[in-house]
Amino acid sequence: MKLPYAWDFHSDQPYQLKDRALKRRLRKAQRSSLAKTALSGLFWLPLGLLAMPFLRRRPVESSRFTGLVIDPLREPDATFDAVAELDVDELLIRVKLWEPDTLEQITAFARKLEGKQLLFVLMQDREHIEDTALRRQAFERTFSALAPFGDRFQIGTTINRAKWGFASVNEYLDFFKTAQQLRDERFPELKLIGPGVIDFEYHFAAHALFNLRGVRFDAVNALLYVDRRGAPENTQAGCDLPCKINFLSSLVMLSPRAKYPLYLTETNWPLSGTAPYAPTSEKECVDEETYASYMVRYYLLALATQQVATVYWHQLAAPGYGLVDTREGWHERPAFRAFKTMISLLKDAHHIALQQRREQFEMLLQRPEGLMRIFWTNGESYTRHFAEPRHFIDRDGNTFTTNALTVTGAPVYLIEKDEA
Repeated sequence: MKLPYAWDFHSDQPYQLKDRALKRRLRKAQRSSLAKTALSGLFWLPLGLLAMPFLRRRPVESSRFTGLVIDPLREPDATFDAVAELDVDELLIRVKLWEPDTLEQITAFARKLEGKQLLFVLMQDREHIEDTALRRQAFERTFSALAPFGDRFQIGTTINRAKWGFASVNEYLDFFKTAQQLRDERFPELKLIGPGVIDFEYHFAAHALFNLRGVRFDAVNALLYVDRRGAPENTQAGCDLPCKINFLSSLVMLSPRAKYPLYLTETNWPLSGTAPYAPTSEKECVDEETYASYMVRYYLLALATQQVATVYWHQLAAPGYGLVDTREGWHERPAFRAFKTMISLLKDAHHIALQQRREQFEMLLQRPEGLMRIFWTNGESYTRHFAEPRHFIDRDGNTFTTNALTVTGAPVYLIEKDEA
């Protein structure tokens, strides 16, 4: 990655692009594509809204719903042990195309993950966007190295942020098409995923999903962050998290260029007091307990839509937003235990319904041993009374017994075993 683009190793993303003259030149050169993005939004987004009531529930394989982003270059031994402890099957690994020297280490780590389902994200820089030959060479090198360990590759990421290198959707489509042509020629078994739009900016997704450049998506992904709105139940333009997911799914349903499944390949909340590692300002940050509760609730709400194949939490180890803080050794945050508990309980569960009364939520799922109910609130706590004492599991896996459950923002699980 060359200046004026630069990578921030604290927050695992590029620094803001401060060269305003460069941004103006890029926007001017891509004004035709930017106009298409605006028109795509004006035309397709209303149709997507109208199509939402016609979405059908899609099969969700519970063992593959809960995914995690890992970094083989950061504490690889501890990362491997944590993956085993969490018992997470779906793993996402990000690959920097501008750092080919790291590919050998990533490949060696992937080789150790036998039995895991791997999705690789090929991250771009401006040089690989501008140079067709360079990116084809990088795609060929990366496909050859990693295809033995997983057949899913997300091509590019965060296409609607200038600091990530793309000046327009058309630039992204050209980037993706190089990978598509190479796949068709040499790697027909691979599945290519895109477009990697971040946040609730679906006019960019509409342009990509209804493109006229021959680009086809074997699966669709989004980096669906909601941290700037606080809790995952909170709304933006009248749309909460399930609404945003259904909206995107309706665009996939309408698109002749895209197929299911739908993946959410990044989401998290930044943690308070972790600057410069937090990827946003302190205003969006939350404490560790809130982070853990929001994380579980995000997964539950996404599961309730029955539209998403996998949600990948970003990420296992990161001081500013991870399940583990690596600033002083390997410190597991409360979210680590919450993630482990959630995986163990959701892995064999099948969604039945999500019930909501104002800001009080109850989710119903079927497990092999009986019905599982999950309680939480996005507001003031309240007490749920039962006729007799029940055995509960709290967010972090601790068990307790009561007939008067105090429901808070931290989800609580109740498994009602079927009588023999």
